[in-house]
Amino acid sequence: MSKLFSEFRIKDLVLKNRIVMPPMCMYSAGGDGIITDWHPIHYASRAIGGVGLIIVEATGVCPEGRISGNDLGIWDDGHIPGLRSLVDLLHSHGAKVGLQINHGGRKCEAPGMDIEAPSPLPFDTESKVP
Repeated sequence: MSKLFSEFRIKDLVLKNRIVMPPMCMYSAGGDGIITDWHPIHYASRAIGGVGLIIVEATGVCPEGRISGNDLGIWDDGHIPGLRSLVDLLHSHGAKVGLQINHGGRKCEAPGMDIEAPSPLPFDTESKVP
């Protein structure tokens, strides 16, 4: 615990402490993968609380690769303004930011999308076959 609140350096990246918020699937984006009003509140509250590094949730690299229809997206330039605004907000509260890029593979459940996976094995007995 003595080092938890001490500065930590990874090459040129300096974290104000060693507290890291890992990525989580939040399923709170719009159907188009765009950030909603929920995201700044959720992430900024962690930054204000003192988290040194926030890794933003699993973010779909293509529409058909989302785990749900409400996954955050990064497959289109239209996603940039919301993500940029979020990063700027978190930086203003002293947090560094990363993002987990994601393709759900056989776990995809985005409505109206075909499942893409390396093999034709469903995620579970109630899932579609890729």
